[in-house]
Amino acid sequence: MLTGGCVVDVRQDARGALADAAGRDARGAEERRRLGPEVAAALVDAGFPRHFVPAKWRGEAGSFAGLLADTSAVAEVCAATGWCAALYAAHGRLASYLPEQGQRDLWADGPDVRVAASVVPPQGRATAVPGGWRLAGEWRLASGVDHAEWVLLASWTPVADGREHRIFAVPRSAVTVRDTWHSVGLRGTGSNSVTVGGAVVPTHRSFPLSALLRPLPGAARCHSVPYPMVAALIFAAPVLGAARAGLRAWTTECVQGKPYRSGQGLLLAEASARVHAAGLLLECAADRADRGEVTPLTVAENRRDAATAAVLCREAADQLFHASGTRGQSPDSLVQRAWRDVTTAAGHGALALDGAADAYLEAALAHGVDVRGSEGAG
Repeated sequence: MLTGGCVVDVRQDARGALADAAGRDARGAEERRRLGPEVAAALVDAGFPRHFVPAKWRGEAGSFAGLLADTSAVAEVCAATGWCAALYAAHGRLASYLPEQGQRDLWADGPDVRVAASVVPPQGRATAVPGGWRLAGEWRLASGVDHAEWVLLASWTPVADGREHRIFAVPRSAVTVRDTWHSVGLRGTGSNSVTVGGAVVPTHRSFPLSALLRPLPGAARCHSVPYPMVAALIFAAPVLGAARAGLRAWTTECVQGKPYRSGQGLLLAEASARVHAAGLLLECAADRADRGEVTPLTVAENRRDAATAAVLCREAADQLFHASGTRGQSPDSLVQRAWRDVTTAAGHGALALDGAADAYLEAALAHGVDVRGSEGAG
């Protein structure tokens, strides 16, 4: 049996191998619009799908700080790989809310199961049948679905007082992938649409979205925080890595080995400060999620900080791209790629600043906070 130190060494080696594979495949992933099989396998070896899987299924029930650090590091090499890494981990966390038998269906043979998802907004149709639900229709934007073994899909379902947003776990073999992902950035994520032609999902492989607002009884910390406290943080992690890659690329392509131009120092200082500030905000949000008190205010603070971090990264990427001149217009420019990736990722609905700001205002006023921006982790 491996000792704790050996496990850490093996995992570090696996993450180094993932970075190498992602770097080699970055251009290919963009061209084919999905990750290559070597990178998809390396994501498993590096532990991303198992990161939030409960310990009873031999998962890690890991930390948000750890996921932030590992995902942003991968995204510095390839934003699409970092995006899929973050979501494979996040979807393992969502699947942890399935009933016991549903979890067993996914993880009885081990925790290293890649799970794709299209859960917001609810799409397709779910019709009640004896013992479960029949799903039919189309669901858009299922990142990493080409390499997934399971897919989480959501639809509206009727309940006594109206309708309910319900999530279903469907084997990848029961869905058809449609080649619809032709995006400006994050091209390699393979965020294609899927269709289902009438698959029956048993009751034990579904749960209402509202369950994500409640802690699982006796669960690890990562399953005891509500979904709104951590969703934006997880989506922001690859944005941070891609923005850091843009800083490095701009310095290499536009500054190193060339005569300095007026204003370049100020530009780099401003852009790097924005990215650094984004990192600090996300580290604080991850620490809150891992250790802080869970209240409506801390949930709102995390949404606020993650959305603001994404804005800061997007602003930095804009600065660098628009200052890259004709070099940035080349399809080979890594500055341009970082700009496309950051812009696309930061535009995700989970990172919308308006909604986060409204939620923060409501929570701050309800909590009677003297708003000075000085909240801590607990």
